[in-house]
Amino acid sequence: MRAAFLPGLAVLAALAGPARAAGLEVVVEGADPGFGEVYVTLCQGGLSEAACPIGRSVPARGGAERFVFTDVPAGVWAVAAFQDENGNGRLDRTGLGLPLEPYGFSGAVGRRARPDFSSASFDLREPGAAVRVRLARPLPRR
Repeated sequence: MRAAFLPGLAVLAALAGPARAAGLEVVVEGADPGFGEVYVTLCQGGLSEAACPIGRSVPARGGAERFVFTDVPAGVWAVAAFQDENGNGRLDRTGLGLPLEPYGFSGAVGRRARPDFSSASFDLREPGAAVRVRLARPLPRR
């Protein structure tokens, strides 16, 4: 009985095929015009820098910035974005780790607690998916 079941699994796996690539549009809102760059990264498995291998940046013009990513492997992803106002290529933080520059995430990540991947993640399977991220400043500008 068990031997008859295993070939059925092999057929299902062959029909499923490899995970296909998908396209993703990310719209980032809330950047202050004229202050540095807006960075967007696609993260898989976590929100650390090491878990965010795909990224792009554009000069901050204000309003909404549009990023288009093609051939992103299908799977569970999250988007992290920030505005690098001083041009150092990093999200500046206080000694306690609070962001000093505007930042945001996809999904239902709130600003009251440390962000986590499960709250920011979404399942990317189909081409043409779109995500909005709203940048916010947690602390007043210095």
